This record gives sequence, C-alpha cells and structure tokens, in this order.
Amino acid sequence: MSDFKGLYSIAASYLQKSDLVPLTEAYAFVSERHAGKFHACGDPYIQHLLEVASTLASMKLDRETIIAGLLHGVLKEHVATIAELEKHFGQGVANIVDGATRITNVQYNSRLASQAENIRKLFLAMGADIRVLLVRLADRLQDMVTLDPAPEEVRRHVARETMDLYAPLASRLGIDWMKRELEDHAFAYLFPNEYKDLTTHLESSLTERQAYVDELIAILYEKLKKNNITPVRIIGRPKHLYSIYKKLVAQDIPLERVYDKVAFRIIVHTVKECYEALGIVHADWTPVPGRIKDFVSAPKSNNYQSLHTTVAGPQGHFIEIQIRTEEMDRVAQEGVAAHWAYKEGQKITSNDARLFRDLKTLVKTLQEVEDPNEFMESVRGELFHPDVYALTPTGEVRELPRGSTPIDFAYSIHTAVGDSCVGAKVNGQLVQLKHELQNGDIVEILTAKNQQPKRAWLQIVKTSRAKNRIRHWLRREGNERATRLGLEICERELKKHDVTLKKLIKSGHIRLLLKKLRCNSLDDMLAKVGSGKISLQQLLKAMQPKEIREEEEKRRQAELLEKAKRGEESRARAVSKEGLDIEGIDDMLVKVSQCCKPVPGDEIMGFITTGSGISIHKADCPNLLAMDPQRWLPVNWSASSKTQHRAELFIRSENKRNILADISGIISAADADIVELKARTTPENVALFDVVVEVSDLQHLRLLQQHLQQMPEVIEVRRR
Repeated sequence: MSDFKGLYSIAASYLQKSDLVPLTEAYAFVSERHAGKFHACGDPYIQHLLEVASTLASMKLDRETIIAGLLHGVLKEHVATIAELEKHFGQGVANIVDGATRITNVQYNSRLASQAENIRKLFLAMGADIRVLLVRLADRLQDMVTLDPAPEEVRRHVARETMDLYAPLASRLGIDWMKRELEDHAFAYLFPNEYKDLTTHLESSLTERQAYVDELIAILYEKLKKNNITPVRIIGRPKHLYSIYKKLVAQDIPLERVYDKVAFRIIVHTVKECYEALGIVHADWTPVPGRIKDFVSAPKSNNYQSLHTTVAGPQGHFIEIQIRTEEMDRVAQEGVAAHWAYKEGQKITSNDARLFRDLKTLVKTLQEVEDPNEFMESVRGELFHPDVYALTPTGEVRELPRGSTPIDFAYSIHTAVGDSCVGAKVNGQLVQLKHELQNGDIVEILTAKNQQPKRAWLQIVKTSRAKNRIRHWLRREGNERATRLGLEICERELKKHDVTLKKLIKSGHIRLLLKKLRCNSLDDMLAKVGSGKISLQQLLKAMQPKEIREEEEKRRQAELLEKAKRGEESRARAVSKEGLDIEGIDDMLVKVSQCCKPVPGDEIMGFITTGSGISIHKADCPNLLAMDPQRWLPVNWSASSKTQHRAELFIRSENKRNILADISGIISAADADIVELKARTTPENVALFDVVVEVSDLQHLRLLQQHLQQMPEVIEVRRR
C-alpha cells in the first residue's frame, strides 16, 4: 500500500526539488476533493490514486505525468473542472487528465458502440500526447490488482479489454514488465481453472526449478569466462504464466513437456560480445532451427534489441536464451520511458521518433474506421504480436503477423503503395500476391499507376491495416458510383417540375429535402438514392415541398387547357425504348431482366439496382420477390410501344423427322423471330427444345403457344 511519503520518496530520487512542490500541492488537492470517496474495491479512493502515481514515478517519468496520475479521477468523479486543473497545475497536466478520463455524454445503443467510442477517444488523445496512455496503463494495472470484489461479468469484461487492448499497448511501448503483469492478471480472470492448475504446478516444482536455474547460470558463466567474456550478469527468471499457457495451447502439449519454463538472460558489455556469446552458446548446445532471431541489427518497432536463441541444453531440456547489453536491457524493461522525450534537456532519439511516428500512424488508421465491430476488430488486429520480420530492399524492418502476404507488406509501407501493388519479388524471385512471407525475407513491391485494390484481396491479407485500406477504397468507389446514379435519377425526376438541383440549392429548398430524407448532405442523399437505400417512392414524396407543388399545379392546368384546345390526350410521363412507362426515368437507366424476360401484357415491377439502373421483372418473378421491397418501383407498359421483346419457350415433342423444321416454320408463320434455339433428345426418344423468340406482347406470345400446341407431335409448350 502506497502513501504520499512513499510516492514523494520515489519522485525525490530523480526529480528536481522545484518539481516536488506542485506534486505536494496535487496531493493536497485530491485529498480534499476525494475526501470520503471509495474505490470500487472498497479502499479509499485516494489510495488508488497514490498507487497509480507511484507506478508512474517508479518508471521515472516527468513531473506532469506523475501529477496527472494523482489527478486522473477528478474529471471522472466530477469533483473538479479542466479550467481548475489548468489554473492550478498547467495546461499540460489538464490535457493529460482530460485525455485519460475518456469522458463521454453521448448515449450509445450497445456496450460495444460505447466501448469503441471510448477507445477511439483514448487513441486520439494518446496521438496528441503519449503520456495519456502511460497514465491509463498505470490506472488499468491498479484496477486489475483490485478487481477481485467486482461481479464476475465485470471482471471478465475488464480482463478481456485488458488482454486485447492494454497489454498489447504496453508491449507496443516496450514496457515489458507491465505487459507481463497485465496479461497474468487478465489470465487469472479469463481462465481461472487453467490459471489455478498452472500456478499450483509451478509452485510445487519451485525448488527443483531453482536448482536447475542455478546450475545453468553457473555453466553459462564458466563457458563465457573460458572464452574471455565476463558478463555483467546472467539472470534466470520464470516465464510469466500467460506465455506458458499460450505455449500449451499452441503446441497442444501437457505442462510436463514445456521445458523452457525459464528464460535466461545474458547481459554483456558490448554489441560485439553479444554475437561472441551467441557463438559460444551454439558451440556446445545445438540451436533449434527457426528460433534464432537477431533484434540487435534489426530492432523491433518498440526499440527492443536482443539476440534470441533456443538450444537443447543439459538433460535434453530446451533453453531459451536472450543476449543483450545493459542499455538494451534497460530499454527492454522500461520501453519508451527509458529515453523519455519529456525529460528536461532530453533529446528524442531516432528510434523514439520512429516509435512515436508509428503510434500516430496507428491512431490515424483507426480513426478512419466508423463501424464499432470493424473498429474493435481493427484495434485487435493492429496490436498483434508480430511473428514475421520482413525487410525492404533498403533494410527497413516490417513487423507482420504470421501468414502475411506482399499486399500486407505493401500497405505497411504506404497506402498508395498498397493500392497500386501488382506484384512482388521476395529474395529476388517473383512471387504471387498470396505468397506467405517468412522471417528475414527481403521484399520488393512492384506497382502500376492503373492498378486498383481488388475485393478478392480481403480474403488473403492478414493485417487490419491492409483490410481497412482495401475496405475504405471499395466503399469510396461504390459510394462514387451510387452518387453518380443518384444524381441522374434526381435530375430526371426534378425535370418534370422544371426544377434542377441547382435551383433547389439556390432557393434553400434542398435543406427541407435533406431533412425529410434524413440525410446529412446532398452527396449523402444522392448516394442513398443511387444505392437504393432511399426508394424512388420516398424521393418522389419528399420532392414535393409547397412551392414545387404550386408550380406543378399551374403547369398541369396550363397543360390541360392546351389539351382541350388540341382535342387530344398527351402523356405526362416519359416512355423508354423498352416500351416502359416510368415516371421521370429514361431508357439510359432501364433494362429488361433476363431471368424472367417480361413482355408487354405481363404484370411488371421495376427494381432499383446498385449502380446499374432499373431492372424490369415480372411481378411474380422469384428473384424479384426475394429482393428488398423498399427498392421496388411501379412501372407500366406503354400502349404505343412498337418494340419487340424476347421470351423463352420450352417445347417437348415426339422426336420425328423434320420436327425442328416444322416448329421453326410455325414460329415464322406466327410472325415471330427465333433468336436462340437449343435442342436435345432423351433416351425415351423425346425431343426437348429451349427457344428464345421475339414477340410484340403477351397476346402475341400466347397465340404462338396455341399454334405450337396444335401440332400433333407436340406434347407440351410452356413459358420459361
């Protein structure tokens, strides 16, 4: 349990005296504001704040971060305002507290939507100041330590979020000790039985394992000294529980067969000694193929550097060994805090700059994903544990999940490279885009200006970044097509009223139209009309504001007077080349469906397709009945149509000589044209014909059917 004296002592060990004054003032501030308040675990709330601040101080973070750790609950508990924080502790502290609080007053319709929005805000805040994330990580660690009294549903929800989000973020920042603790706490709540069994087994074998560790450390010291290397230290520590559990699940083996439960770390003085020590270890113990990794010459994106190897050691046990310098070890444990860019006089290193740049790219990528399900999937995907380390031709390392392809690699470089990717060379050899990359591959991406992302790519890429970029491009392209079609439909409908979209915009009527259709903008409306989300009936109804109705009435009255003078009826609707009478839509957007081939006389219905205009179906067409009724459009045949229409007939007859010629002659005599004909016979000597004919209307087709049916050889004639 921390108290302020403990926090003060830790901070005083590295901060200036001038920094300790505002720290003391911050403690007095929260003690007053949180007096009498308790944390969810039952402890005084101030105790939780001191634990969070002490964790941040133990990482040797700057004054503002520690003070923000003490104050991080004041906005959430509504005991202070941002203005008060700025006044007493400065804008930097206020911004960190505000970003770490994740306040939201918006009501969401599901826990998933609320969680996604909170995480989105956290990412946005950490993109502006990484210290927001450090405070949230320390806060979450203390929450996990005191989570036991919470209801089981709450424990599991918090543990899952910790495992999927906070532990990977700690890893992304390179704070290894925090990542291990977060994973182990979450493991205990997500898999309580497995956690208990694993803990019991490891505790029972503690003495045996410690003896083995002591023996191995002595052997390693002796081997290195014989080769003139004096290590700074050699450490043998048990692997954390969750990493052992993952190995059990991945390899489907019992705990007794997990030999590398202990990881050994050799700390040497120089980079040269790292490689020499690796050679000494391999000289006596056989390395396991595929388990040698060099993160010294090619550091991970979180600045981690070390040599890794797994060897078959004494008693046939596999031993995992990491070799690094003292500075590398400090970075491996402290991560971003090892070279803290906010410390006074501290210059940011190139590696730190790359880390912050990668985090900002991560934030930008996730901000573009709107759907909550897709967003949460992307968060988990972006925070993957890398299994493959591939290189660009210039030697830059790209970290990817197992199974990644050249397309994933291309999008990891830049969106434009991914969008225009047409091929790749791996280690100098041309490969297919679905080729799975391996550790150490050198990948050269081939691009072309006219290349565009393909929907099929979604089936082969592994990274969330690639999936998001491909989906984004496909949505944008589909939206542009729908907008173009929607514009054409709207312009044609408005033309009846002698109105254009420009006039509606200029008069202000467009605002009324958008309000009625619940659209955010003109482009939004056009896209929804073009995609069928807004039916033509809805559009027609909404396009009747008072002013337009008055103009239309005047126009109709004038038209009726003109008709009376001429003594003739005129049509108020446009007729397409297909002989279809459809209000406001011309033949450019109309096509007769080939699934049911309607002809004049059939009852018909139009269907607004996505990007392909209006398709005309028979009213009882099964395909039409299976479609969204909101996108149906009433249509009629034009009485004045002279157009020929195709229909398909099925004819079954006796297989007699010249039967095909006789059928063709009947069709020709009925003034119909044969467009396509397929014939076949059955083992029973029955002839089957599929004939596509051109007729003027349904009456013409029925007359043709009667003539064919009257043939003595014909058994059946029916329309397809």
